[in-house]
This record gives sequence, C-alpha cells and structure tokens, in this order.
Amino acid sequence: MALLFRDINVQAASDAYIFSSPSTPDAPALVVERPTGDIRLSDASLLAGKRVSRVSSIAGILGIIRLRLDKYIIVITKARPVGRLRGHQVYRVAATDLLPLRERQIHDPDEDRLLALLRSVLASAPMFFSYAVDLTNSFQRQAQKDASAALWRRADDRFFWNRFLVSDLVNFCIRGARGHPAPQFGIEPYILPVISGVLEIRPTTFKGTPLTLAIITRRSRHRVGTRYFTRGLDDQGNAANYNETEQVLILNDAASGLGGFAGGPGAPRGASGGDMHILSYVQTRGSVPAYWAEINTLKYTPRLQIRTIEAALPAARAHFDEQIRIYGDNYLVNLVNQKGREARVKQAYEQVVERLVTNPHERVQGDERTDEKFHTIESGSGKPLDRLHYVYFDFHAETRGLQMHRAQLLVDRLRDALLAMQYFSATDGPGAARFDGGLEVRSLQSGVVRSNCMDCLDRTNVVQSMLARWTLDRMLSDLGLLARGSRFADEDPAFELLFRNLWADNADAVSKGYSGTGAMKTDLTRLGKRTKGGALQDAKVAVTRYWRNNFLDGPRQDAYDLFLGAYQPPAGGIGAGYLFADRRPVWIQSVPYILAFGIFFILMATYTPRLPDSAVWPLRIFIGFWAVVSVWCVHFILTNGMLYVNWPMLNPRPWATEGYHETISRVRKDRILGPLVARHERGLSTARYVNAEEGKKRMD
Repeated sequence: MALLFRDINVQAASDAYIFSSPSTPDAPALVVERPTGDIRLSDASLLAGKRVSRVSSIAGILGIIRLRLDKYIIVITKARPVGRLRGHQVYRVAATDLLPLRERQIHDPDEDRLLALLRSVLASAPMFFSYAVDLTNSFQRQAQKDASAALWRRADDRFFWNRFLVSDLVNFCIRGARGHPAPQFGIEPYILPVISGVLEIRPTTFKGTPLTLAIITRRSRHRVGTRYFTRGLDDQGNAANYNETEQVLILNDAASGLGGFAGGPGAPRGASGGDMHILSYVQTRGSVPAYWAEINTLKYTPRLQIRTIEAALPAARAHFDEQIRIYGDNYLVNLVNQKGREARVKQAYEQVVERLVTNPHERVQGDERTDEKFHTIESGSGKPLDRLHYVYFDFHAETRGLQMHRAQLLVDRLRDALLAMQYFSATDGPGAARFDGGLEVRSLQSGVVRSNCMDCLDRTNVVQSMLARWTLDRMLSDLGLLARGSRFADEDPAFELLFRNLWADNADAVSKGYSGTGAMKTDLTRLGKRTKGGALQDAKVAVTRYWRNNFLDGPRQDAYDLFLGAYQPPAGGIGAGYLFADRRPVWIQSVPYILAFGIFFILMATYTPRLPDSAVWPLRIFIGFWAVVSVWCVHFILTNGMLYVNWPMLNPRPWATEGYHETISRVRKDRILGPLVARHERGLSTARYVNAEEGKKRMD
C-alpha cells in the first residue's frame, strides 16, 4: 500500500518540474515535462545534479489543468491544521500556487481571465484533506472499504473535489504513458483527494467526559453552481447543491499519530489504551429532483420554469437509485411552501415520487394553521424505489410569527423512522475484534433523511440541526452519558453552546458556497429562538443575495465550471476566441452609464451653489431633462432585466439563451432604442450562446 507523501519538494527546471519526497529518498520522483505536460517517474538520485532555478516545499499537488494557451500545475503551498480524527491530522488548504508549464510572453485577455477565475475559486472554496483519513467517505463507508487500497482509489467520486484536476495523474497511474505503457503505481503517493465543504473538529467534554464532536459536510462535485444558475437535476441524475453532512462523536480519540499514516495494524488507538468509540449520523440535502429553473430578470422574485415530469423521470430514477444504493431508505423531507410560486415545485416533487414508487399511498394531515401540515407518500411494495418515503412539512405556516420551536413537530413525526434507521457505531482499539486496521462495527445506519427547501439552505439548515440534536441525545444516552429521556441541552450548557455554534457555522459555510452569503435563521440555531435582530439580519442577507445573484454570480459559476471540468477551454492561438467579449448592442450596454451620468448631473445641478443673479428656469429644465432620462433608463433596465443580469459566459444556460432572444426582439420594437439597436446590433456572443441549439432541444 502506497502512503501519501506529506512533505514534497518541487524543483523548477527549464525543461521540467520535479516533485520528490525528502523523507522518502528511495521513492521515485514525479517529473512533469515542460512545456508538453508529459508525466513520468524517475529515480530521484539520477536527478540530483540537475540544474534548477528554484526549490520550494509544498503540502500536496491539487492537480493539473489546461487552459487555452498553457497547462498549469496547482500545488498546495500552505495547509492549516484543523484537528485530528482517529489520531490523524486533518488540514484545510490555506494557500495555493499555479506553476505554468511554459512562460507566456504574450498577453492574452482570455487566458488572464481564465486564470483569474481559477484563482478565485481556489481562494474562496473551502477545501480539506488528510494524508491518512478518507474524508470523501462517511465513517460507515470507510469501514466497508479496503483499508489497504490507495486513498484515491477508496475515495467517493461524488465528493472527490479535485477529481478532474488529478485526471492526468490517475490516467498515468492506471495506463502509463508513452514509453511507460504499464500501470505506474509509484505515482499514487502524489495523488491527494480533497473535499470541499465544512469540516469542524472540536475536542470538548460532556459532563466531565472527554470527547470529540465534529461536523463534516461534503459538497458534491457534480452539478455545482450558484443559487439561480443551478437548480434541479441534470440528465445524469445529479442534484444541484447536493451535500452530505455527517455529525461525528468520538470517545477516547487518539491524541497522537503520524499524519501520513494511511491505516494498517499500527494505527493509533485510544490515548488511554481503551477502545475508541466512533458514532456518526449522516444526512443529505439536494435540490428538488426535477427539471426546473428560476430565471433572473432583475425582479426580486425570479421567473419559475418547470419542465414536464415525464421528461425528468429518467434523471430522477437515476438519482434515487444511487441514493438508495448508498444510504438505504430515503426519507424525503420537503419544506417548500404549499402556496404561492413555490407550490408548483412542491407539486412537481410529489408527482415525481408518485410515478417512481408502486401503488403510492397518500395521507394529508392539517391543523389550525394550515390544511396541509404534513403530506406523506408511501408504498407497501418491496421494489427498490419503494424505499422512498416522502414527507412534506409546511415549514413557514407552522413557524410563522417567530414560532420556530414548532419545527419540532417534524422531528416528532420522523421519530419512528429515526429509531429504525439508527446511526453508525464502531470501536477501534485493543478490545476490538479486528486487527487489520479496520473498525469493529456495532451498528449501521440503514437510512437517510434527504431534506430540501427551494435553496436547500435556510429551512433545510434548521431541520438538519434539529435532527442532529435528536440523534446526539440518543447517542449520549446509548453511551450511558445521558439518562433516557433527558436532553444534553439541559445537562451541559457549554456543550449545548458548542453544538449550536457548530451547526450555525455549518449553515453559513454551505450557504456561502451556493448563494454567496451566510444563512438565514441562524439565530434559531445559535440562540435557540427566533429574534427580531435575527429577522433584521435575514433582511440584510436577502438584499445581499439579490445583488450577488443578479450582478456577481456569473463569474462565480464560470469559476466552478472551469475548476471542476464542466467547461474545458478549447486550445487556440493568441487573441482567438474572445470568450468573455460582451456582444450586446452598444446602445443597450450604454443605458446603465447614461443612468449614472443622469444621476450625477442631477446631484451636481442640485447642490452646486448658484450666483445670486443667475436664472432659475434653465437649471430647472436641465434637472427635469436628466430626471426624465434617468427614470426612462431605470424603467428600461427593469423591463428588460435579462439583458443586465451577469450571466455565466462559459456554459450558457438554455433558458438564458431563449430569454435573451425574446428580450432583444422586444427591444427592437422600442420607440426610442429600437431603431438604434437594429442598426448597430453586433450579434450574439458565440462564447455565451454556443449551446443555444442544444438548450432548445432540452426544453422541447
């Protein structure tokens, strides 16, 4: 079994980058040829006398990416320790660097823009790794994996965040390369799996008993995007904003251990020599499993578009087949509103479930607040997809008036299911029956709660924290640390505060990745109640989200698509392509600038001192003229909002393409700008609308 290198030196030569581990001098060095990017392994001693321009130390290799003009090796230059799991150190990526395979001498705007996008996602997306622990898998899945296999081979493909970037390294490992046609297993210590999401590890005590409480949220690398640009499912069944969150409780965790250890008989045991107890509970979240989108038009509420249920069934079936295969029974908790614009999304979800399960049995329960407090869909058959259990909860109706404690009704409704699915429990230590480095499993989690609201953020965060709280009470009771029927919140206030802050931090981090802001309703998670201050903070978040989602999220979506391989730049010459050129008609581009000038002239004319004998009417006419122009500009922008949304340019959305055509056709009929647009229109950007025809086919 190849252990990951935790200390790597990089030597930059004119013809190659050479990676080697100083602590393992006998291991082969990884050589990446410049400028071709060809990979090979070489005896490190044979490269000792090679002339190099610089030598640096790195924490790991994130991967290799090709842009339009060059390939770049992405390396982790700084890593910050987060904590220990099973005695092994876990790190957060703190700084990265891009190593170009050729030194570009010619400035190219597209390459520079692509590099800026790449650096932005590297700087903003929280990434975590370990040289020993498989962070991509839950503890339950880890216990079912072959501990002797290389870390990247054990990784869960869904959460292997840098899987696209390490494709060249993986392909070389599996197939070799020119001159080295056989598998090259010597490269495995350089392949470092990374996850993105949340990883919080808190050593603490509960009523004097030392333990470790951790939260690990793994963000799927499939269908990654921003709030309004990525909704629903793709054709492969991947859900937008899909995250797996694991709450981990460890008793008698090891206090030491080699960070580079990858498992085996010598794995560190409990610090005091006793068995290490590991308990974990997994939940998931993901967008409503249908084909739907919300189309930005600069209005606060985007336009909702839902395709036919029949079109989405193959993707939904693929999605739930995978969920059942991995997790077992799926309890589908739907928290969207049953009235208003969200009602169509709720109905689409229910129609999908009704068509997937056999002989669906529906039950609706109401109360004084709503006529549909709960809506469940079950099936009594034994087919695989009949392990879906749909539970709708009218969250907003039940919790209106700051009565957030009423969300506990959902937990009470799921009590029997939570008891039946259990949680994962295992031991590791001298008393365990296994001596191969694996865990002795005591119980398995046989199901999962999949929660969603419209964004899978705010309402979902509240419900997930409540389910985690209920399960943690049960864990502590099973361990004998808490009396049956008691709550840890009443027994240990310090532990309660830690739990609240962990889940509130998790909510903020997940929300920032998708919406660009922190989560709403975190006052409930942090304080245990809804407050007026929290409501004001939610209003601030709502305004910030509106601004970011309309005017800033296009580049964020492009950065995700580039980093994860959803968009791969075509090779081209210098200056060819102009991927990011704005080809809207010039007059349409000019309207916001005219508005800015109009406001400036009005303010200048209003606040500039006048001479005592100067005429008043010319000034009033001047102000009136620019006021009319400004009002017309605002009206034009809001009426034709799709033309001013900051859309993704690398992977255009089909509905954005159609919306652009419709809006530009309407503008041509405008009495003021219509003739100018028709005369000076320069056409659509090939880069922005390259998928127009494909998008139209998908919408049919």
